[in-house]
Amino acid sequence: MALEQSAGESKTVWSGTVPTAWDLRVVGLVVAVAALAASVNVPYGGVPVAAVAFLVLTAGGFVVHLLGERQLRRLTDGLVERWADAGGTIEDVTRSAEGSRTEWTVHTPDGDVTIGGVPVIPMTQLSIEWQGVSDTMDAGEAEENLDRLAASLYEEIFEIQASPDQTHHSPNSAS
Repeated sequence: MALEQSAGESKTVWSGTVPTAWDLRVVGLVVAVAALAASVNVPYGGVPVAAVAFLVLTAGGFVVHLLGERQLRRLTDGLVERWADAGGTIEDVTRSAEGSRTEWTVHTPDGDVTIGGVPVIPMTQLSIEWQGVSDTMDAGEAEENLDRLAASLYEEIFEIQASPDQTHHSPNSAS
């Protein structure tokens, strides 16, 4: 199910890019777990083995985080792109927090939508918050149903806020 273009031109001023967002909480957790796991190797293999274990575990943790962040960024980009194609006004997409969360704010005339989640592959979680209401789901499931998710969120965010004198068509109905 794809979103259909609403009547009229799209009023999007969004540049088309979603910025990178590292999560310092996840990075700190990766370093702490790698250090703890590496310290177990000191009595058995000495400091060189512990150092190698630390480097391997830290690199693996960063890769897992990077893949999770990229998945969330792709989902955010896909949602915003579908909303803009359907006629929703997207003013900008910015990082919500400077390094402390993997989260983006989608600025619309009707209010901000916050999209983010837990960026750790294979258990990445997508979270979407709008007007104080949030929903969380598995990021893999969200990717599989991105068109349906975008359509239902478009209805909530862009069409419910429309005043009766504005002409908005549901992305799921025939015009």
